[in-house]
Amino acid sequence: MNIAILGGTGKEGAGLALRWAQAGYSIIIGSRDAERARAKAAELRERSHRLPIIGHTNLEAAELGEVVVLALPALGLSATLPEVREATRDKIVVSTVVPLTFGGPRLFTPPPQGSAAEEVQALLPDARVVAAFHHIAAHELAETDHAIECDLLLCGGDAAAKDVVSTLGVSLGLRTIDVGPLANAGPLEGITALLATINRRYKLKNSGIKITGL
Repeated sequence: MNIAILGGTGKEGAGLALRWAQAGYSIIIGSRDAERARAKAAELRERSHRLPIIGHTNLEAAELGEVVVLALPALGLSATLPEVREATRDKIVVSTVVPLTFGGPRLFTPPPQGSAAEEVQALLPDARVVAAFHHIAAHELAETDHAIECDLLLCGGDAAAKDVVSTLGVSLGLRTIDVGPLANAGPLEGITALLATINRRYKLKNSGIKITGL
């Protein structure tokens, strides 16, 4: 299976790409700038020693990907996603997006839809949207010499799509936990704001979350 990562030149997208490439998946890095995507793909090929990592524009990546992962800034969704609407029809789209605003009175600043994932679903109504991978720090993803100490919490309205995303999580060594419908994406994304606050307060880079009792 190949995975397209829109916004894959950023730290989170590149970290996921690196981990999934090492797990044996083919990766398509997407960016507004095709040359930047190709440069990042070349860098990741060198780091991972895996050949199937290529770079394209976001639209081309969405067209080629079997699963499309969004690692875009929250403020860029409305500008980027309409272009890929047809390319993502009936595909699994994984939103890792968290709407954070640094320097204001609130760190977690969700859109009117309630969450970034629900905004994604509104912009891509024919896609099978799953919210996941919010709580894994980019620093942890990039340090591939050790396991990630974190559970993967995911939500969405399509059970089969969640099963596929769960498999992608397992390939990273994560325990996956289904936390219900896409309406739960707001609380799920909001946890990232708490983790960011913990990191800042305790001078960490990689706080995560685990669910007890399971």
